[in-house]
Amino acid sequence: MQRYPRLFGLAIAGLATTGIFTVIPAQAGGHASHSEASAHQHHTIVDAAMASASHSTLVAAVKAAGLVDTLAGPGPFTVFAPTNDAFAKLPEGTVASLLEPENRDTLTKVLTYHVVAGKVTAAELLQMIEQGGGKAELTTVAGGTLTARVKGGEVVLTDEKGGKATVKQADLVQSNGVIHVTDTVSMPG
Repeated sequence: MQRYPRLFGLAIAGLATTGIFTVIPAQAGGHASHSEASAHQHHTIVDAAMASASHSTLVAAVKAAGLVDTLAGPGPFTVFAPTNDAFAKLPEGTVASLLEPENRDTLTKVLTYHVVAGKVTAAELLQMIEQGGGKAELTTVAGGTLTARVKGGEVVLTDEKGGKATVKQADLVQSNGVIHVTDTVSMPG
């Protein structure tokens, strides 16, 4: 674990009642204690996103795509959640266009491209990268592939169009999976 100090200096768990994700200092093993993590286990991925001021664009998109019930379901899911700033990087008009009812299928494909079936923690993802000779290919719910690598001590996801998203917060553990916050919207091929 020493090779990736930036990823394991903090364990991220749950959400705060203030509407932002809570950063909990890591225990010796790099994980939040059971009582700290379990205090937030009753919140779903959707609850956490709705409570985060940094994810209002993602929430609007999830609602427009009709994915609220799915992402509030039992899962488990791993969601690579782009922030509002990540959506703002898209060409002007892209988000507004995606939110139009006639583009629901495209929006759904983009959003489900950020979701992996099962719960993949940061530690598990790093292990997958190491076992994969420096990369891990993740199959998304949309049927595409995100390729994860470690660069400069951070996990970087490469989408099918060659775009790169960096995981900025990891292991936001919820009752139905885990969220990893990214700085860029990943696009399917």
